[in-house]
Amino acid sequence: VQLVESGGGLVQAGGSLRLSCAASGIAFSINAMGWYRQAPGKQRELVATISSGGDSTNYSDSVKGRFTISRDNAKTTMYLQMNSLKPEDTAVYYCNAEVITMTQRDLEVWGQGTLVTVSS
Repeated sequence: VQLVESGGGLVQAGGSLRLSCAASGIAFSINAMGWYRQAPGKQRELVATISSGGDSTNYSDSVKGRFTISRDNAKTTMYLQMNSLKPEDTAVYYCNAEVITMTQRDLEVWGQGTLVTVSS
């Protein structure tokens, strides 16, 4: 399974962006998924996670109330709606998924990242 992010770009503070993460390939199942980000000079940090059925979500305190994570299992795509963006949200955003392969191996898969830049 491969994950490909899209939707990043340059936006002014207060604006919005919607990130997408599309999964491709063959797997037995894709379980929990999440978004992480890494700002220049900082460690990668968790932004939000979502359960396999989409009924349970978790957010970091820094984005709670501004970001919304969702997934469309029919399209094997996950989204991150980002509103009220702040300059400190500037980072490379990565999607992550727990994948169960056809041979029942449990793998953690990462996308290549998409850059979000928020100008003040």
